[in-house]
Amino acid sequence: MKAYTKKIVLENGREFYGYGFGVDREAINEIVFNTSMVGYQEIMSDPSYTGQTVVMTYPLIGNYGTAEEDYETKFPTIGGMIVREYNDIPSNFRYTRTLNEVFEELDIPAVWGIDTRTLTRIIRDEGSQKVIITDAATPREEAMRKLREYTLPRDMVARVSCKKRWFSRTPNHRYDVVAIDCGIKYNIIRCLNGMGCNVTVVPYDASLEEILAFRPDGIFLSNGPGDPTDVEPVIERVRALRGRLPIFGICMGHQMVALAYGAKTFKMKFGHRGGNHPVKCLSTGKIEITSQNHSYAVDIDSLRGTGLTLTHINLLDNTAEGVECAADKVFSVQYHPESAPGPQDSACLFEKFIQMMEEHKNA
Repeated sequence: MKAYTKKIVLENGREFYGYGFGVDREAINEIVFNTSMVGYQEIMSDPSYTGQTVVMTYPLIGNYGTAEEDYETKFPTIGGMIVREYNDIPSNFRYTRTLNEVFEELDIPAVWGIDTRTLTRIIRDEGSQKVIITDAATPREEAMRKLREYTLPRDMVARVSCKKRWFSRTPNHRYDVVAIDCGIKYNIIRCLNGMGCNVTVVPYDASLEEILAFRPDGIFLSNGPGDPTDVEPVIERVRALRGRLPIFGICMGHQMVALAYGAKTFKMKFGHRGGNHPVKCLSTGKIEITSQNHSYAVDIDSLRGTGLTLTHINLLDNTAEGVECAADKVFSVQYHPESAPGPQDSACLFEKFIQMMEEHKNA
């Protein structure tokens, strides 16, 4: 057996040895796991993974390479990736580069050969924690010292949000949407374009005057990394815009809606990440299989007296998955109805947003 080149050390002191790919550098991040069976390119390019090292529970990663059309952002900022087996000889007619080549170019460290089943159980039982990817020869005491001294950042939305507004247009559009960018995924924009919306993407701290200057028919609140309570500018914009324009929020956008109405959020033990979470719509009883990626959730008890109604719950742990204020034409979901490569059970939520904008235009 060839000698190990890398290891990871958890905040709890556990060590796992493996082999490096991607860029050869040390990194400290929060460790989380994702249970998706496909879509590693979409995962590594999702801005919501900023500052996180992702453990992939599916054992084989890299076997279909990467394709230029499948990125969720232009400049991926994932902290790192840990996999059981890495395949650097992709079999896919669409692939343009290997995952290793992409990680090298983007300065992202990764490790393979790790017992990801044991690692996932540790995260599940003990919760998310700090992890260091380092050289196999690094003394454990030195790695633990670096972990103790490192503070996880709280400016991640500012890091991934666009700095200037930009446009994504579609022919013969019917609606104009302003999307507040906390780390927006490209497929959200593709879905809105596909529904006849011209989309103007603005920075997370865009002023109310800037937003209204585009005369939008609706406001979209995007996903993003970190603690939603750190992103006060977006919460303030929702407070100012609710009741004036239809608002649709996804993931962090959902948490922003709840906070703007006076509800509370909390950090989950290990979060939801993967494309296999069952969610129940309380009004219809329909069960949707959903894709999720979040560390924070809305406190259901705190919704009382806010004007928001709970619309969806997660059947695995009964956490809040959707809220709505029908009077204000505001609704949001914790999961990702635009998820690519899937599932696609919840795509109808974009139709609901379109219907709200149509009603608002004709009011």
